[in-house]
Amino acid sequence: MNSPLNTSVIELRSRALALLCESDAAHKVEQTRELYAQWLAQGVQLDASATLQPHAALPGRPARPPLVPPREVGKRAMHTVEGRAALIHALAHIEFNAINLALDAVWRFSAMPREFYGDWLQVAAEEALHFSLLDAHLRTLGFAYGDFNAHNSLWEMAQKTANDMTARMALVPRTLEARGLDATPAVRAKLAQVGDHEAAAILDIILRDEVGHVAIGNRWYHWLCARDGKDPVALYADLSIRFKAPQLRGPFNLDARRAAGFSDEEIAVLEASGS
Repeated sequence: MNSPLNTSVIELRSRALALLCESDAAHKVEQTRELYAQWLAQGVQLDASATLQPHAALPGRPARPPLVPPREVGKRAMHTVEGRAALIHALAHIEFNAINLALDAVWRFSAMPREFYGDWLQVAAEEALHFSLLDAHLRTLGFAYGDFNAHNSLWEMAQKTANDMTARMALVPRTLEARGLDATPAVRAKLAQVGDHEAAAILDIILRDEVGHVAIGNRWYHWLCARDGKDPVALYADLSIRFKAPQLRGPFNLDARRAAGFSDEEIAVLEASGS
């Protein structure tokens, strides 16, 4: 006689999709970190070949913050508490989007090695930690996530690359998220200068982890290029044009980019194009 179906088994990609659809920010953060802990404890199964379909709009997000064009987000005066809070809010929104981006990579792309899914689940869990740290600090300033306008540029690139995994690896972690490696040291210095050392310490954690996240993007971009017999430098230039990626401009955090796996050739092309 067949044993009854165990309905308590968690399947990684379907669970990642469910979390991506989750609109409650606190629940998304908590459950994403819990899923990664379960994965590390080998309590999660993986069906890499499954074809999944979302049953809700992607991504799940709370009703606030309002999403506006980037130029309408507003400037942030660092010498006021509200201005500092607006900056922390913008960083928290980036991290919230980054949770969604990593969860999207887990569920969307099938037939990849097991390590691919573990890598992007790790990224999702670490982005969830970053969001929780920034959100908690924002509350000490008298504000909460959703109190300021935000823009949707990160997720828009995810939508454009939804059907091209190589483009996703090239243009989200290696382009948009890598911009954070360049920008974070200057932002950290400004926060420290106005005496917000707690926020500066959070950015130290974020920069450390983001080097690893960009490295994961580099790893899988180069893996896909090798699989498909593509030159990674030439293909990157083509994908940037085809998907209308933002042109990168210096100054670049070359030490962080090298630590994240950018080759000397890629660094040279980056400097030549971004000068």
